[in-house]
Amino acid sequence: MTPQISFIIPLYNEALVFQKLIQRIDALAERVEQTLEVILIDDGSRDETPYLMRQVALNNPRYHCIFLSRNFGHQYALSAGLRYARATEAVMILDGDLQDPPELFFEFYQCYLEGFDVIYGVRKKRKEGAFKRVSYFLFYRLLQRISNTPVFLDSGDFSMISRRVTNIINSMPEDNRFLRGLRSWIGFNQKGVPYERDARAGGEPKYTLARLMKLAYEGVFNFSVFPIKFLTFSGACCLILAVGYFVITLVRKLVWGDVPVGFTALLFMVILFGGIQLVSIGIIGEYVSRTFLQVKNRPLFIVKERITEGQIIHD
Repeated sequence: MTPQISFIIPLYNEALVFQKLIQRIDALAERVEQTLEVILIDDGSRDETPYLMRQVALNNPRYHCIFLSRNFGHQYALSAGLRYARATEAVMILDGDLQDPPELFFEFYQCYLEGFDVIYGVRKKRKEGAFKRVSYFLFYRLLQRISNTPVFLDSGDFSMISRRVTNIINSMPEDNRFLRGLRSWIGFNQKGVPYERDARAGGEPKYTLARLMKLAYEGVFNFSVFPIKFLTFSGACCLILAVGYFVITLVRKLVWGDVPVGFTALLFMVILFGGIQLVSIGIIGEYVSRTFLQVKNRPLFIVKERITEGQIIHD
């Protein structure tokens, strides 16, 4: 039977929390009237996560597994789940660490029945360190200010999206994935549902500072041309500064016969323009590198093996 709802859950080294996750999903499934499937995506885990996934999928046809050939990253694992989701009505996306409560399904689904195509969780409170809370707070507000399309504040990947939005995302060939940005760009009727984000149920956070910075880069450079415009503005300011400095020097020479001498002024100008040029090249390089990766047209991910309705499939 084709499911009405698909749960998509990417996993990376989540052996410590896996059993709790399955217990929560099983308890939820008993209360859900709609037919559903649960798609677990292994993103190249190096612990017992693949083994645990295999065991639950072979014993319970509700669970389907996708094993990627290596660690492609969270956004690509989600993309793999969306690609194989069979839901006829909606897809629910959540992380395997149980920071996003699966039980919010009922409130999300009610919004879906009211005509919303995208229902996303809005994090009102985070049980995380102060540095992470401040970083997320500043990032979302910066992205909202500079993005070409609206990006909803304090909303992550935790969401429910309709079948037609899922199809549209699957049709997008972008190599640098930032799904919450794609979700906002698509449009349709969208609604935020506030919730309190829990602490991890176990294990270590997978989004390190470097991974968070990379995700922030994807959001800024994929959904905003502000960096390029900032370069134009900076160049104009530097030109005005240089012309002003030249005029002052010329006046001092012609009127007072006093030309500034010494190494300090020259050094200042060299450092100023050299620094701006290097930053400019770096920003332009970010856009060029994204074009370079996109034109290669490589697949977003590679599936090593799947388990569907108890059957092992090698793609």
